[in-house]
Amino acid sequence: MSLHASTEVSTRSTSAAALAPYGWDAGWHDAFRPYAGRGLVPGRVIRVDRGQCDVVTPDGTVRADTAFVVPRDPMKVICTGDWAALDPEGASPRYVREYLPRRTAFVRSGSSKRSDGQVLAANIDRAVVAVSLAAELDLARIERFTALAWESGAEPVVVLTKADLVPDAATLGHLVSDVERTAPGVTVLAASSADGTGLERLAALVGSGTTVLLGQSGAGKSTLANTLIGEEAMEVQAVRDMDGKGRHTTTTRNLLTLPGGGALIDTPGLRGVGLWDAGTGVERVFAEIEEYARQCRFQDCAHDSEPGCAVLAALDTGELPVRRLESYRKLQRENQRIVAKTDARLRQEIRREWRIKGAEGRAAADAKRGRIR
Repeated sequence: MSLHASTEVSTRSTSAAALAPYGWDAGWHDAFRPYAGRGLVPGRVIRVDRGQCDVVTPDGTVRADTAFVVPRDPMKVICTGDWAALDPEGASPRYVREYLPRRTAFVRSGSSKRSDGQVLAANIDRAVVAVSLAAELDLARIERFTALAWESGAEPVVVLTKADLVPDAATLGHLVSDVERTAPGVTVLAASSADGTGLERLAALVGSGTTVLLGQSGAGKSTLANTLIGEEAMEVQAVRDMDGKGRHTTTTRNLLTLPGGGALIDTPGLRGVGLWDAGTGVERVFAEIEEYARQCRFQDCAHDSEPGCAVLAALDTGELPVRRLESYRKLQRENQRIVAKTDARLRQEIRREWRIKGAEGRAAADAKRGRIR
């Protein structure tokens, strides 16, 4: 074996041993070859904060500067979960030079009015959506989260937290069933950090790969993370007496390893999760509506008033709940608007549809008034 080959095998084995708990595999090793040839070191970003990030490397956890990876496109900003190529040990300051192409990414629309997306976590295998049972279930919000999860390329999972607050098993079963109908094809489980309900099953689900934990403030994410990790890694605040909700504690996205295997990214509570080019995700969440739509008489059926519309027929028979169709339409419109911000041709098509619908509306109003032209 040549000296170069021997060195590569040694480097690979060192990186694999140190980084395997964080998800390093043969695929990442191969993707890193060009960077290794430049003398750079691999590592996974476990936290980003104000132009710097904490990176786990074969040498341990280091603080690195991200000045070299500050693009104009917010979608390309380095984030928790990225695999980075950074300066070797001894460099001062130590910079992240580049990051490897992402396999998956959970993206929502930015909070600004611009057409920007925000990457919340990169290279994730599953997205766990935490929903508190201390308050009434918001099924529309669950649909929104799971649409983004499907679109990310990760496997969505819905965890109904604080299950100990539900008075009986039958009621808990009904709540789980409601969410299963709302998120077809998604694993749904009830869990409680207080009495241990569902935790063994959840630990098995997240015991490999990388999981991102998402949800509103007070959904019990940090408590759940601490339970899975087995220590008080995340700060937890007291539950409010008035409504049983926890208060927001996590302020940054942190990647931590789990004792049973796998890695977990805990995130701050999300007040809003706007869709970001999530057309495929919306179709997955509303799979039954998409199936009805394939049976419509017209391929371009808008499911409004067209004859032979299978979606409206399912609505009339009660097979399809009105709330479900309204939520589908809302998310479709929202996603279309965000895509149109970056697609000029789609913008023109939407404006044309608005003009046609406007003319049809005016014609209908005139007909009612007896002013048919």
